[in-house]
Order: sequence, then C-alpha cells, then structure tokens
Amino acid sequence: MKAGYLQFQPQFGKPEENISKIKELIRDKEFDLLVMPELANSGYLFTDKNELKELSEKIGDGIFCRALKKISSEKNAYLVSGICERAGSKFYNSSVLVCPDGKIFTYRKIHLFDTEKLWFTPGNKSPEVYEISDPKSGTVKIGMMICFDWFFPETARTLALKGAQIICHPSNLVMSYCQRAMFTRALENRVFTITANRTGKDVREKTELGFTGESVMVSPIGEYLCKGSPDKDEVCIVEINPEDALNKNITQNNNLFKDRRKSFYKT
Repeated sequence: MKAGYLQFQPQFGKPEENISKIKELIRDKEFDLLVMPELANSGYLFTDKNELKELSEKIGDGIFCRALKKISSEKNAYLVSGICERAGSKFYNSSVLVCPDGKIFTYRKIHLFDTEKLWFTPGNKSPEVYEISDPKSGTVKIGMMICFDWFFPETARTLALKGAQIICHPSNLVMSYCQRAMFTRALENRVFTITANRTGKDVREKTELGFTGESVMVSPIGEYLCKGSPDKDEVCIVEINPEDALNKNITQNNNLFKDRRKSFYKT
C-alpha cells in the first residue's frame, strides 16, 4: 500500500487556511493512507479557554472534519490527523481516522505534554486498533497515538499487542530526539510507524514555541523509509507491505510476543 505523511505549518486560528494548504500539498499525490500533524485544524499554542471554544469542533460536524471527509472520499484513501476536539464542556487533543465511506474514528491523547494540561482533558480510553482496506494488502490494522504518547513505550506496545501493523503518530514535536527514538518504537514492536510532525512557530502575545519538523516513517526492522526536512512543507509517500509487520520473529528461536515473560514485569 502507499502510505506516508504530510508535514506543514498549521496557522493558529485559521482552519480554512490549513485546509487549503493540505489540499494544495496533496493535489497531485496518490496514497492509501496519509498522516498529518497534531492539532492540524487549530494550531498549538493556546492562551485561554475562549480560544479552545472558538477553534475546537465536534467530531464529524466541524469545518475541518467535513473537509477531511471530502478529501478522503475524493482520494479513496484513509486520512489520520490531529484535531482540537470539543465534546460537551470538555476539550481533547485528539486524532481522527477518516475513512472513504465517511466513517470517523477518534483517539484522545492520554499523555498530555506541559501546558496542554491547562487546556485539555486527558484521553479516557485505551488506544484502539482499526481495520482499513487496501486493494493490494486486503485488511490492514492501524492504531493512533499523538506526539508525547511516544515517550511512554506502553502506548505503542499496547497498539502492537492489539494487532496494529501501522502506528499513525500526529505530532507537534518540540524536543529534538523523538525522530531518532521512533527507530526503537518501530523495532521493539515490529511495526511501521508514521510520525507526521509540524514545522515553524506559533507566536502568541509574549510567548512563542518552535517545532522541529523532520517527520519520519520507520519500518518494522528499523529502516528509515523517509525523513522530512526541519522547516519545509512536504509530503512523503512510500510503498510498503503491511504484512511485514505480522512477522514478530527476531531469530529462528525468538518471537517478540511469545518470548515475553509477563510474570516478571512489575507495574
């Protein structure tokens, strides 16, 4: 299947501009699965709750979700994107899986980073795995985690144990080492990982925050299939065989999951 990431700089508070940029970047691209950055609709650096109310949207009903549904249908492809979600009186840093038939599945970030704790409610469900269809590979299982979730190996391991072949990872990375660490997350779980990071800065009043770009896609044996620039808008699509992630053998005598000694693991 053709899978990859879209790296760009979301403009804070300008969902229409962000949608236009996404459309521009993928206009001539063919893909089956595409991952976009964290909070791609809203931007990242909030300063008060009123901004959350204005820029968040109910999943399925807002301008950003409607645009993703249309793109997914037109491209006959699956999209994963970070989104600022409103659910009743709560706000979540979420990721959506948008399907060509119009279905949307949502994951809410369970590990909030730094000032995100001022604005968002932590996710309230374990990461789940979803089945998507690919004309060449048949059924493929994918999972979602968001940015700082990578720091906790239990997140990726949970998805792998549930059968994920591809872990989609919308991100707004500010530290320099996640892109290198995704080698380990992919290798230790024998899965594909797609980290879609953003670029540029959010500048708000007297505060600004810069992001590291360099989106990465890593294979189940730790190969870097694609690596983005630190500061450019770009799309990378790679032909992969998701069945490679079903092979959990490390040697003839070692299997990643069968060799686990769960009775010795302490929580």
